[in-house]
Amino acid sequence: MLRLVVSGLVVSRSFAAMASRLRPVAMLAAAVVLSAGLSLAALSAAGPAAAQAAGQPQAQTGRGGADAVTPVEEYAKQVEELKKGYPDLGKRIEESARTIDEMSDVGTARKEIEELRAVVAGLLGAVSDNGTVSQLGAKALAHGRGKLKSIEQDARFKPEEREFLLDQWRRLVAETERATEDLESARKEFADLLRTLQTREDFIDELMQVRRATEALAVMRNLTREIRDASSKLKSLIGGLKPPGV
Repeated sequence: MLRLVVSGLVVSRSFAAMASRLRPVAMLAAAVVLSAGLSLAALSAAGPAAAQAAGQPQAQTGRGGADAVTPVEEYAKQVEELKKGYPDLGKRIEESARTIDEMSDVGTARKEIEELRAVVAGLLGAVSDNGTVSQLGAKALAHGRGKLKSIEQDARFKPEEREFLLDQWRRLVAETERATEDLESARKEFADLLRTLQTREDFIDELMQVRRATEALAVMRNLTREIRDASSKLKSLIGGLKPPGV
C-alpha cells in the first residue's frame, strides 16, 4: 500500500512537472487562436464594403474626391452663365413688349398716315400745273433764248467768235426744250399718281397695319426662341441639383 502511494506521488509530481512545461506553449496557442477569431469576427461585422475598401488602393479614393468636385464646378459655371444671360433676356422682353404696344397703338397708326398725307401733299404742290417743277423748264428756256438774242446783237466779239457762241447756245436751247418736255411728262404722271394715292388712304392705312402686325409677329417668334433657349438651360441646371453619384 505504501508503495502504491509513493508511486502515485511520483506520477503526480511527474505530471505536474510536465504540465508546467507545457502551459506556456498552450497559452501562446490559445492567444493565437483568440486573435484570429477576433479578426475574423471584425471582418464579418464590417461586411463586404469594408473588405472591398481594404482591398482597394488609395489612388482610387483620391480619384473619387476629384470626381466629386467636377460636377460642382460645372454647376457653378452654369449658374454664372444664367446670371449673365437673364438680365439680357429681361431687357429683350421689355423691348419686345414696347415694340408690340407701339405697333398696335391706334394713335401711332394715325400718325403714320398723317405723315404720309403731308408728304404727298407737299410733293403734289411741287409737281402741280403751277408748281415749282412746271416752272423750271420755262425758266431754263427763257434764259437760253435770251442769251441767243444778246449774243446776236453783241458787237464785242469777232464774227467767228459770235458764230461759235451762237452755235453753242442754239444747241443748249434745243436740248433744254427736249429736257423740258421730258420733265413735264414726268411731272404730270407723278402728279396723277399722287392724286390717286390721296384717294386710297384708307387702303394704304390697312396695308400699313398689316405690315406692323407682321413685324409684331416676328418679334414674338424671336422672343419665343430666346425664352425656350433659356428654359433649356434652366432645365439642365435644375437637373444637376443633386449630389454626385445619386
